[in-house]
Amino acid sequence: MKKAFYAGVATLAIGIALGAMPAKAQSSGDKGATDASATKAQDGGAITVTFNNDVATLDPAIGYDWQNWSMIKSLFDGLMGYKAGTTELEPDLAESYTVSDDGKTYTFKLRDGVKFHNGRTMTADDVQYSLDRVVDPKTKSPGAGFFSSIAGYQDVADGKAEHLKGVKVVDPHTVEIDLDEPDAAFLHKMALNFAFVVPKEAVEKYGDDFGKNPVGTGAFKMKNWSLGQQLVFVKNDDYFRKGLPHLDQITFQFGQEPIVALLRLQRGEVDIAGDGIPPAKFLEVMNDPKQKKEVVSGDQLQTGYITMNTTEKPFDDVKVRKAVNMAINKRRIIQIINGRATPASQPLPPLMPAYDKSYEGYKYDPEAAKKMLADAGHPDGFETQLYVYNTDPQPRIAQAIQQDLSKIGIKVDIKSLAQANVISAGGSKDGVPMIWSGGMAWIADYPDPSNFYWPILGCSGAAEGGWNWAKYCNEDLDAEAAKADAIVAPGKQQQRYDMWKDVYHKVMDDAPWVPVFHEKRYTIKSDRMGGPDKFYADPINIPVNYDHVWVKNVQ
Repeated sequence: MKKAFYAGVATLAIGIALGAMPAKAQSSGDKGATDASATKAQDGGAITVTFNNDVATLDPAIGYDWQNWSMIKSLFDGLMGYKAGTTELEPDLAESYTVSDDGKTYTFKLRDGVKFHNGRTMTADDVQYSLDRVVDPKTKSPGAGFFSSIAGYQDVADGKAEHLKGVKVVDPHTVEIDLDEPDAAFLHKMALNFAFVVPKEAVEKYGDDFGKNPVGTGAFKMKNWSLGQQLVFVKNDDYFRKGLPHLDQITFQFGQEPIVALLRLQRGEVDIAGDGIPPAKFLEVMNDPKQKKEVVSGDQLQTGYITMNTTEKPFDDVKVRKAVNMAINKRRIIQIINGRATPASQPLPPLMPAYDKSYEGYKYDPEAAKKMLADAGHPDGFETQLYVYNTDPQPRIAQAIQQDLSKIGIKVDIKSLAQANVISAGGSKDGVPMIWSGGMAWIADYPDPSNFYWPILGCSGAAEGGWNWAKYCNEDLDAEAAKADAIVAPGKQQQRYDMWKDVYHKVMDDAPWVPVFHEKRYTIKSDRMGGPDKFYADPINIPVNYDHVWVKNVQ
């Protein structure tokens, strides 16, 4: 989950290409080239991108928010990646891969001649080192758990071993990874920034400051970083994908309030307003044909929801939880954010595999909700608390929820707190009665249905410090979900997705959440920027795929 929430557009989600035959990479430089408009790409030029806040780190093992994701991807690469502007997996630093019949052994063949920014050629030893490093507790990586299926993970995570026994260097161009159990989402995890390859000598040279002095294999190299002011990337002339990137330089300017950034973009001083369109200016921008023409929008792999603590009264009663579901007017809430979302009927967003288009969920029906609440023994309702992130528009959404619930007799006390405090309260041992997840809503780490279950609905996520704020635990569903994730055969992906559909239907029967909406992402750019819309609303390289965009009419 990208922890500060401005995610990109998702295109059609994918099935995972698994099997014993190698998956061949595209030829260098042809990512995204299927777009007719991609033939108009121009090389050269420099752009300016603004953000309100500086970036905390560019270390791929540590950085994990919407702002630094695309920056990190422009500096580093992993064994796997995604075709530009899509959620379709493809080999990246790997030239090809094979998967054993039992789905437990992955063999990756590396590309020849890939160089780090320091000039050294990347080898299989670097892949092994990078995976060991991300799991090493001394690294303190928030993504270590993604690799728990690799043999030997627990020993490294516990500090009992230095190396993952499941990661083997076969030769300088071949890496073999053994899993304890089949994991249908494993290739997606190898495309996460946590699995990006880093050079050991650079990490050791800079130590804790590696995140301020990044050295990768990516399309851009860091030129300089004036903390709190600006960060400059320049083109990597040795990038292994020939023809990329198109830009010579990107300057990221920090300390730019979103409204000021928008004004500067309108004056031609800025090329991309990184923080998006300020809510107060949204209608003004969208009602101006000239500005609207430069706005790129699209759906996200995101769901905003209300959690109910299933371990405490009155929310331990499924009838109460269903009544709350029927009491929420989702379309009215969407109006608060200027219609920048679609109503949600289930945890999964529509562009995720296993999303059930036919499932309608709980319809808005206050009278039916009031009757169900009475049947649950609460004819006069009850009092409760709703925790919310204290930044606009989240408190206004919480007030709308408060008003909806008051109509069925539920009196809600709103607790408006800093984001970190809401997250801490939700993850505490006993949790809190209700949370509106806005500003903290779940965005896919990778486009697979399992990612919307295990962290936020599975039993393990209900532990102290977890993200399952409903404290929901259905061990039978955990077992069913585990069976779905053990299906790795390429011809059985639809069977796996059908199993996940069943899991989410049963989740909604238990109603630990009210899924409210799936938010859209809006990016505004200057009229000098070129490239298909999908590069400015990339589902993976959030908020922009800098490797593929270009400047028109370069002088």
